[in-house]
Amino acid sequence: MSESLAEPHISAEDFRHVFRAHPAGVAVVTADVGDGPVAMTVSSVASLSIHPPTLVFSASAMSSSTPTIKRAETVIVHLLSVDQIDLAKVGARSGVNRFGDDVHWSRLLTGEPYYPSADWLRRRVTQRVEVNGATLIIAEAIEASERHDSAVADPTPLVYHNRRWHALSNRSALGEPGPAFWVVYGRDD
Repeated sequence: MSESLAEPHISAEDFRHVFRAHPAGVAVVTADVGDGPVAMTVSSVASLSIHPPTLVFSASAMSSSTPTIKRAETVIVHLLSVDQIDLAKVGARSGVNRFGDDVHWSRLLTGEPYYPSADWLRRRVTQRVEVNGATLIIAEAIEASERHDSAVADPTPLVYHNRRWHALSNRSALGEPGPAFWVVYGRDD
């Protein structure tokens, strides 16, 4: 049994094939360490903890934004809805100006670049973990975009699946809502 754990038995293409069946939410991460703003689209955002509110995402070494994001003390993580698909595409393309005159962006009072049309979390980076050519960025929440009491308060999430963008809607829901995840895991918060 230890022999099977020591040697990988699947190819990179097989690994990609399996993950193409795994849908993921879409986010754009922005930062600026003084060299100009950067942005990257990620589908690897995951919640780690609620106390303190902590998330993780992966920054690929292939992205031109990764060196800046790795050096940043704070980042802005934008959780995208279908209304922000253009932001997702801009952050995913190489060689485009992600902060040009044709892109609606601004800076927070603390200096970080952000996209006001998306829900966002300002995060303080607490750890960076190098893993096989990627960097896991672990960050705690220190600020969030304002909650809205409008029809947009329940946006349609943008999802990436099998190399295509998708809208996750109520039509895709299976059955009735279940208990909150913290109840399932024995927490009362």
